[in-house]
Amino acid sequence: MTEPTNYHVTNPATGELLETFPAAADVEVEAALTNATVAFATWKATPLEARAETALRVSELFTDRADELARTISREMGKSLTESEEEVEFASAIFAYYAKNAAEFTANREIESYSGGKAVIEHLPMGPLLGIMPWNFPYYQVARFVAPNLIMGNTIILKHAESCPRSALAIEQLLQDAGVPKGVYTNVFASHDQVARMIADQRLRGVSLTGSERAGAAVAELAGAHLKKVVLELGGSDPYIVLDADDVAAAVDTAWKTRLYNMGQACNSNKRIIVSEEIYDEFVDRMAARAQALQPGDPMEPTLGTYSPMSSMVAVGLLKEQVDDAVSKGAKLHAGGEILGDRGFYFSPAVLTGVTPSMRAYSEELFGPVAVVYRVDSDEEAVRLANDSPYGLGGAVFSADVERASAVARQLEVGMANVNTPAAEGPEIPFGGVKNSGYGRELGPLGMDEFVSKRLFYIAE
Repeated sequence: MTEPTNYHVTNPATGELLETFPAAADVEVEAALTNATVAFATWKATPLEARAETALRVSELFTDRADELARTISREMGKSLTESEEEVEFASAIFAYYAKNAAEFTANREIESYSGGKAVIEHLPMGPLLGIMPWNFPYYQVARFVAPNLIMGNTIILKHAESCPRSALAIEQLLQDAGVPKGVYTNVFASHDQVARMIADQRLRGVSLTGSERAGAAVAELAGAHLKKVVLELGGSDPYIVLDADDVAAAVDTAWKTRLYNMGQACNSNKRIIVSEEIYDEFVDRMAARAQALQPGDPMEPTLGTYSPMSSMVAVGLLKEQVDDAVSKGAKLHAGGEILGDRGFYFSPAVLTGVTPSMRAYSEELFGPVAVVYRVDSDEEAVRLANDSPYGLGGAVFSADVERASAVARQLEVGMANVNTPAAEGPEIPFGGVKNSGYGRELGPLGMDEFVSKRLFYIAE
């Protein structure tokens, strides 16, 4: 693994380096492992009701500190302040959801025994866990991993993205203020080598990573070598199929807003928009017009008709390479696709058509504000194109005929198939994919069923 730079805060709107934080010393990492192990013995013995009550206090503090927390992530990764406020609200809702439903999700389940006696499946915590979290949703991603496992009785070591140290520290402080005991949750500014050593340590019992395919493969290899449970939420290139539309303008509005959310930096964004030939030309023209009308804006003061910066110049550069590669091989760039100015990490939202398998944009994830639109002349072609991807996170199908849309959606090779909505969303809705998008689930009842020891408890007659 390559060593990361020190943890830092760089304002994406200006490119200004605001703060730096050194990576953790080895003694800090060792202390985190030791404290998590010691705390596990007492935390798992703490009544479930008390653990849930602590999580509920976490939820309340997210709400109480919403303004400060939102400004922190907008400053760190360039998210529109409005979207940052929504993210804080979602994180709060996740903790409240698991606090409310924990007793049901962790209840013992008696099963029939054909040899007499009483057989029960118990749901028990596994032990210390490591969470490796990304920069694109600094609170939401942490909440969906931490909330169920905190209540379950596991202890957590959290390694956040190098570009989000302030939000990482804010989460840790919030949990401490909510009454989470020492060692139950610990933030560490770990290097990649330190992460590898933690995974190899016998005290650690599981790892959850949200990130790139490359990072997921590296973590899965290490975890497999040391027999650790892993949950991976990796990239996505979600198909977004529009079979028909009575109101093309409204259909474009929904598709464009979905693609521009978080400046396209979401794993389950609609990165491949597949449109029937009957409405394709109008759809593309309207989408290009939407892109051309936008101007760069300040994420701290979002206004209608503006867009925010991307998270880093590295991300901007990669997206530019992918778009330029497609254009050089015959794709048509209808709007945008330019790096703007010498301050900040702005990339003008783009609309791209004519993408073919010879282009990087066909098979790679475009993690930014680029809408790739494909024309199809049948439902069968839409399904074939949608499934012709190494990814399988989510997908959506739109049609006035719900049965038709449902029939197409059922054929998608994804972990989350949606009909007439870009994506179902809420603390109760499970999230996760198949193929190169990873494995395991977060959120909903399934999110509290991953890092769990499902022990058989049998009493003979």
